[in-house]
Parts: sequence; structure tokens; C-alpha cells
Amino acid sequence: MSQIRSIFKNASWVTISQIIVNICAFGWTIITARYLGVNDYGILSFAISFTVLLGMGTDIGISTYTTRELSRDRSKTHKFINNGIPVKIILSSILFVFTGLLLYVLGYETNIIIITLLISLETIFICMVNFINGIFQAYEELKYNSIGSIINSVFLLSLTALTVVLKLGLFYIALGYMVSYFICLIYMTYHLIKAFGVPKFEIDLEFWKNLCKNSIPFGLSIFFYTIYFSIDVVMISFISGDYATGIYNSAYKIISVFTAFYIIYQAVIFPVMSKYYVQSENLLKISYEQSIKYSLLILLPITVGVFIYSPYITNLVYSNQYALAAEPMKILIWTIIFLFLNGVTTSLLNSINKEKTVTKIYVIAAITNIVLNMIIIPYLSYNGASITTLISEILIFILMNYYISKTKYQADRKLLKTTVKLIISTLILTIVLYIINVSLWLAIPIGFVVYLIALFITKSLDETDKYILDEILGKN
Repeated sequence: MSQIRSIFKNASWVTISQIIVNICAFGWTIITARYLGVNDYGILSFAISFTVLLGMGTDIGISTYTTRELSRDRSKTHKFINNGIPVKIILSSILFVFTGLLLYVLGYETNIIIITLLISLETIFICMVNFINGIFQAYEELKYNSIGSIINSVFLLSLTALTVVLKLGLFYIALGYMVSYFICLIYMTYHLIKAFGVPKFEIDLEFWKNLCKNSIPFGLSIFFYTIYFSIDVVMISFISGDYATGIYNSAYKIISVFTAFYIIYQAVIFPVMSKYYVQSENLLKISYEQSIKYSLLILLPITVGVFIYSPYITNLVYSNQYALAAEPMKILIWTIIFLFLNGVTTSLLNSINKEKTVTKIYVIAAITNIVLNMIIIPYLSYNGASITTLISEILIFILMNYYISKTKYQADRKLLKTTVKLIISTLILTIVLYIINVSLWLAIPIGFVVYLIALFITKSLDETDKYILDEILGKN
């Protein structure tokens, strides 16, 4: 199977899983938000954001580092499995105890501590699943990862619905999160054993040391990346209260439906880039440039559509009580474009052993985000948090392109011309949508046709795109 068809196969698996995951997430988000109300939903949002930040300590970048190394040399697989799992168990135990102590010292109420600890257990299971996913990702076998995600989502939706029907309350909502990922972990562990045998745990302290040392830059990047996306919720909770937290998080949850597709790119292309780094610099550069192009091709029209129809979308998803979420959504949707572009560049830099550069960039962005949040949230509340998130993404975009310009992988002028054509196509779409002023359901098919015509007029697609399509279809 050619590399293009392999990428397409894996992308198809991940896409299918993400569609199902997002449908389920759409369901449990609506059910949870409407059942809990703004205040309790704010508590759950705080618990998730708080544990995501602390959860970085469970992984410290081990999953990403494992994927990169095994993509280059699969003979190390058993060494990573036998040593990686014990390391993560130790880190998870430390994390769980630390989370409880920190919440107690900070003076949180007992119910908030209990909810957060339940979500902490879910985070621990997530990190272990991610490690196993990283191994299959290195082998470019994303079928099991995708099915695992589907299993988790279906169980979470089912347990959430059951909790609401039985009126069991916030505690059982949080318990459902934990149980769902535990079931997913069981499924992934089964296939790990089936593919590579029962792990024979090792205590190779020298390997542990190198594993942690080389993983930390990846972990720090993820940690500081998570900060500027998740710290907003925590800071809004402190500064503006649970109601504002619920409004912001309701907008963020809708946006996260689109950010979830970012996983497709990262999961599929990162091991390919890592492999190309040691096999073909030319193919690595091509994969980088085409990834930029296709990200813009897909995301620009989606961003415009959500921006225009944000009031309708929030009312459709949540009801009138979340109407205020339309404004932060209009701001947050623009972060999607930069998120994907920055993701492309992050994968490139990580694959060419520039993970420390990525870490530096995310440290700067995280600090900037926190400072701006402290200044803006007291005045603009959830809208201020949305603005700082967008500014952080733009800052990352600028810094990453600066560092890429110093390497041999800098994009050429052809990509710049293509970007201009895609922007023009999107402007045509925007003008048409404003002029016709139809409902969302009519705008989707009409917009799709208009955008395709605009792409044809601007000649945004070229022979390379045709070759890739023919390769996927098996015509070459």
C-alpha cells in the first residue's frame, strides 16, 4: 500500500471515529448542560479543566516521544512497553494524591473536591490509553485507536443519559466520565496484548531516566499548550464565577467539535513526518506544505459559517438560557484556523528534533495568555477569555513561522499564492451568504456549491491535488 493510501486509510478511520465521537459529545454536552444548569455545569467544567492541567504530569510527553521513536525504529517496541507502563503508573499515583491535597489546601468545598478527583481518575485512564494509542500510531495502525474512542463516547453518552433519566445528579455524571474511559482502557489493553504479547514489566532505571528526560520537552509543550486553552475556564471561575464559566464553556464545547478533527491530522501525519525525517527530506517538506494547504481549504469556509450563524447555533444546541455564548463563539471560532496551522508546524518541528523550540514557544504563549486573562477577564469576562485565546494562537503562529523560516523546510511562494486564492474563495462565499441571508440548513448546501465554484474560478486546486486524489482512488 502506498504512503498516500495508508494515510487516507488511517485518516478515514480517525475521521469516522471523530464523527461518531462528536455526535456523542454533542449529545452528552446538551444533556449535561441542560440537566445540570449553568452553576453545576460550571463546577463540572472547572473539574475537567483543572485535572487536564494536572494530568500533563501523568504523561510528561511519553506518548508523543514513544510515537516518534517507534516510527523511526520499531525494534524498540517491547522496551518502550515494558518500561513505559510502570513509569506511567507511578506518575499517575503521585498525580492523584497531589490533586486531592492541592484542592484541600486551596479551600475548595468537599463536593467540588470529590467531583475533581473522579475526573482525575478519568484523566489517568486517558493518559494510559494515549500511551497505547501512541504505539499503534507509530505502526500507522489507527483502527484500534479509533474504535477505542467510539467505545468511550458511546458509553459516556449512555451513562450520562441514564444519570439524567434517574436524576442521580452531578456526582454520577462525573462517575460516568471515569467509567467510560476505564472501559476504553480495557479494550486498548486487550489489543496491545494481542499484538505484542503480555508486557513483561522492567525496572531499567537508565531507560526510565532517558525516557523521562527525552519526553519532558514534549510534555512541557502539551502542558503549556493546554494552559492557554484550559486556564481560561479556571481563571473565569476564580474571577467571574460559575455562571460566566458555564457561558464560556458552552461556547468552547461547540468549538471543540471542530478542534476534535485536529486529532485526525496529528494522529495520522506525525508518525509519517517522523519517518520521512530519516528517509526523505523532500517528502517531509511536501507533506508539510500540503497539510497547510488542506487545513486552510477545509477550515476557512467552516470558520465563516460558524461566525455568521453563531446565534442560531447556540440556540439550537443549548436553548435561550445560553444565548450569551454566541459572542465568545464568534471570537473562538477564529482560533480553529491558527490551531490547525500551528499543529502542522508543531508536528514538523517535533519530527525534526526541534521539540525544545516548540516548548519555548508554548511557554511564551501560556505566560502571555495568563497575563492577558488577568487584565481582560475582570472587564470583559468570557469575551475577554476568548480574545486572549485568539491572541495566543496568533502569537504561536508568528513565532513558529519565524523558526521555520530558519530551516530548509520553509514553505515556498507557491503556497503563499495558493493561500491568497483560498482566502479569495472564502471571501466570495462570505459575500454570498450575507447577500442571500438564508437559514443555516439552506446555507450549508448553498455554501458548499458556491465554495466549490469559487475554488474552480480561482484555480486553487492543481496537479498535485489531482495526483493525490488519483492515488487515493488507486488510479495511479
